[in-house]
Amino acid sequence: MFDPAVSDQWWKNAVVYSVDVETFMDSDGDGIGDFRGLTHRLPYLSGLGVTCLWLLPFYPTPGRDDGYDVSDYYTVDPRLGTLGEFVEFVRTARDLGIRVVIDLVVNHTSSEHPWFQYARRDRNSRYRDWYVWVDERPEDEDKVIFPDKEDSNWEWDEEAGQFYLHRFYSSEPDLNIANPDVRDEIHRIMGFWLELGVSGFRVDAAPYLIGGTGIENEMPQDPHLILQDMRGFLSRRRGDAVLFGEVNLDPGDRETFFGDDGDEMTGLFNFILSGAVFTALARGEATPLAEHLRRTPSPPRTSQWLNFLRNHDELNLSRLPADEKDEVMAAFAPDQDMRIYGRGIRRRLPPMLGGDRRRLELAFSLLLTLPGTPVLLYGEEIGMGDDLAVEGRKSVRTVMQWTDGPNGGFSSKRDGDLAAPVVDDGPFRYQEVNVAEQRRREDSMLNRVERAIRVRKESPEFGWGAWTVLESGDPRVLVHRCDWLDGTVLAVHNLSGDDVETRIDLADGNRLEEVSDIFGNDRYEPLDLDDPRVPLAPYGYRWLRGRRPGTGTAL
Repeated sequence: MFDPAVSDQWWKNAVVYSVDVETFMDSDGDGIGDFRGLTHRLPYLSGLGVTCLWLLPFYPTPGRDDGYDVSDYYTVDPRLGTLGEFVEFVRTARDLGIRVVIDLVVNHTSSEHPWFQYARRDRNSRYRDWYVWVDERPEDEDKVIFPDKEDSNWEWDEEAGQFYLHRFYSSEPDLNIANPDVRDEIHRIMGFWLELGVSGFRVDAAPYLIGGTGIENEMPQDPHLILQDMRGFLSRRRGDAVLFGEVNLDPGDRETFFGDDGDEMTGLFNFILSGAVFTALARGEATPLAEHLRRTPSPPRTSQWLNFLRNHDELNLSRLPADEKDEVMAAFAPDQDMRIYGRGIRRRLPPMLGGDRRRLELAFSLLLTLPGTPVLLYGEEIGMGDDLAVEGRKSVRTVMQWTDGPNGGFSSKRDGDLAAPVVDDGPFRYQEVNVAEQRRREDSMLNRVERAIRVRKESPEFGWGAWTVLESGDPRVLVHRCDWLDGTVLAVHNLSGDDVETRIDLADGNRLEEVSDIFGNDRYEPLDLDDPRVPLAPYGYRWLRGRRPGTGTAL
């Protein structure tokens, strides 16, 4: 079943875990998570089955945008540790079989970055053209991304005597990607961290990196050449390194970021799939998800879809049709305080699903079996909640809940603020939801997720295979299969709260032999291939392995 010729494409069967160093584990009692604390918790992540850690920004920053306002790309924020401790962390992760991918935030810098300070002070500075300046603010401009904080994409700078472009916050001036010196510097940044052992980068806001607002006449004829150059540089330096792209665009536009031959982004976060999952969960029907899968093109051979339920930002529903967005909002964010920017939900998954264990397990089963590579947000494996009292998107960035002790075991700090709030009220409070408590219970969410990840890693067809949505005969049930080499896996999901019985279509080209259960929400009778009916409890799921006629064994 394993093909050595593709073994370097490790991301195809990876389990990615997104973590914020600042909120994961504090080693020295100052209330801020750090690399020593994260290193200490690597065995936990290895035991969970994580094979790739995606780190949110850890660079020096003024802290006006949760670390995405970078003031130095070549070191670690001193609050989080030293460069030496970062290297020790990467080495330890590698010894445990965990690769490290870091955020590459190069569409803008902090306004406090030395490059911008040099640029604003002197029109003759070599850094002046590293940013985008105009004497008069353009009358026509693109949509403002954060309408609650900004009313324009251009900000007047008194010292420079000009307006500068910022498509995010005014404290984050855009870099002039049309300038070849800027592109060379991006390569140097990538090369620096590759030498320290990282396995690639998650490219923040990739469409804005090559979008030409204000610099259209200076850009290459095809801006995607910039991404091709980045991928080429990456491949020359380290052949198995990755570029994971944050690309939230409409179908047809998003796929262009793979490149014609898979020569741009190695992986794209599938925002539209995330929206389809939540539409299906809201309706209790599989139809929205099945329709999306049928429309989703297979990525190039060297690329991959990255699937997620929630991430560190809002659940962005901007790509859903208006009626579907309204449905999801009504189901999972009935109060205005749960919504943000008119397009998203600022809640974690467990509160959205009312803490219903059956629906949570169903959602994780979908995440781990939908075609592509699964990406988990830290704390999802134990069912962590959120804190809506915290402003904006920070509501989902609470500290990791390790024990029922002070500060949830995140920090030994006795008084004063932590890096982020600890959830100490309601059904998701750390006294009830924590790693230590769930480790002791065989039937806990943590142990269930760990087992599911293990079976997922033993089923590379989900990541590597060609997928087919099969007719289930019931709009509440999703049935899909993935085929790779001699292997075939099937996944059956009941999106509703009803008992159902569906019949899997195994006729003609779908024919299988020796079908065996490999995972599910319950123990089931073996499937009768002559009459392949599958009963499922409310929100039930079932993973099966089959053998195609003329191939090897099913197990």
